[in-house]
Amino acid sequence: MLTKNNTKFIKSLQLKKFRQKEGLFLVEGAKNTLELIHSSYKIKNLLVTDSFLSQNQNVINSNNIEVEILKEKELSSISTFKSNADALAVVYEKTPPTYNAAGFDLVLDDIRDPGNLGTIIRLADWYGIKNIICSSTTAEFYNPKVISASMGSIFRVNLYRENLSEFLKKQKDREIYGALLKGENVHKTDFKQNGLLIIGNESHGINQELIPMISNHITIPRIGEAESLNAAMATAIICDNVFRNQ
Repeated sequence: MLTKNNTKFIKSLQLKKFRQKEGLFLVEGAKNTLELIHSSYKIKNLLVTDSFLSQNQNVINSNNIEVEILKEKELSSISTFKSNADALAVVYEKTPPTYNAAGFDLVLDDIRDPGNLGTIIRLADWYGIKNIICSSTTAEFYNPKVISASMGSIFRVNLYRENLSEFLKKQKDREIYGALLKGENVHKTDFKQNGLLIIGNESHGINQELIPMISNHITIPRIGEAESLNAAMATAIICDNVFRNQ
């Protein structure tokens, strides 16, 4: 039974300060919950509707997960979704493994929009990118909007929060590509497969102190009249060029 105290606790995890205090976060909806179950993340509580349980009984049983069954109205009342007819999990945060360069990695400088971050995580997963290194001002990894936009990819990509200046100084044997307004045409760039791609803030671009560390300035040529691309769109276009010959 969902008590008032449990309800209050779960709803508190919608706020960043309580997620950080407790080291817990929420996963909602059928797709993300199933991806979570198949991941190495530890689940504290799994709340489901009868319909979700009946459709996924085997996978839940095979992973030895205890569930609490709620009515759709009850589940929706504690969810960040307007309506949640499937599942909600309370999950322990996980410390990423020690950073190890694993081919081409992404570096995100001050990407503040959670939806953009979640979409970039999903893009990284699509292209087989294992590591994303983020500045201190990039959006919180376990924001519900990040989780939702990642569509489960957050459980397969390593996320690191670093001082980017210090991190980049250590990458002496790697090509560092920066997405800038002026640079080599991304469609003509010969990307090295152990490189790093820096994507900057949606409004202000890459922090000026990082510019001298970039070995390759690249740009997406504009043909039409659109003023700009958001960070996730730019990342998708560049990644498609990075991996075009694979």
